[in-house]
Amino acid sequence: MSEISLKAETLFHIGSFSVTNSLVVSGFVLAIALCVGISLRKRLAVVPGSLQNFAEFALEGLMSLMDSVLGKREKTEKYLPLIGTIFIVVIVSNWLGLLPGVGSLGMYELVEGKEMFVPFFRSPSADLNFTIAVALIAVIGVNMFGILAAGFFRYANRFFTLKNPIYTFVGLLEFVSEFAKIISFSFRLFGNVFAGEVLLIIIGVLAPYFIPLPFLFLEIFVGFIQAFVFATLTLVFVSIATAETEH
Repeated sequence: MSEISLKAETLFHIGSFSVTNSLVVSGFVLAIALCVGISLRKRLAVVPGSLQNFAEFALEGLMSLMDSVLGKREKTEKYLPLIGTIFIVVIVSNWLGLLPGVGSLGMYELVEGKEMFVPFFRSPSADLNFTIAVALIAVIGVNMFGILAAGFFRYANRFFTLKNPIYTFVGLLEFVSEFAKIISFSFRLFGNVFAGEVLLIIIGVLAPYFIPLPFLFLEIFVGFIQAFVFATLTLVFVSIATAETEH
């Protein structure tokens, strides 16, 4: 049975920098996104092909969802890059972890005097460093959009105000909640993806061959739902940060 490790395993070092198996797969995610994006850009046509048709269908669905939350198409177009990028990166990261060989191909190494299996590949979403990084980007992006919509001092007045003790206390709670969002974002995604991988490992050992297939399809669905929830919550926070400061 494969070793179950909460942290990503180190494959090699570049100087003092550790290259982990999840970082390697993160590079694949970036390469896939770049290749698909460049390919779509080069193949744009008045009469779209199958890939362009699918991309336009998915983009229109995402923009319609954003319209329903933000209320204006111009705001949707403005905030689409952040929401769309988060959704694509998270869903590709989740699904790459389900490919054959991810988590099962590796080597045995001596770790603290004990021989342990170190996989070459690991889903980025099963690494807490990755999920925290994406959560930081989402929360910082939300606050940056709020600052751009209202100005720095007016936006900061949401968190730090001396109008009365109640507003001061509520502002401090709002400030603390920004850090709570990072924890909530990162641990929700990490917990669901990591638990799914552990489930597949256990089911694969106890009942191999066809029995794990329903659980594999379940994890494909969970991977989509987690990406959708992550992007949708970011969208809602963007809407709140920009709408409240406009009044």
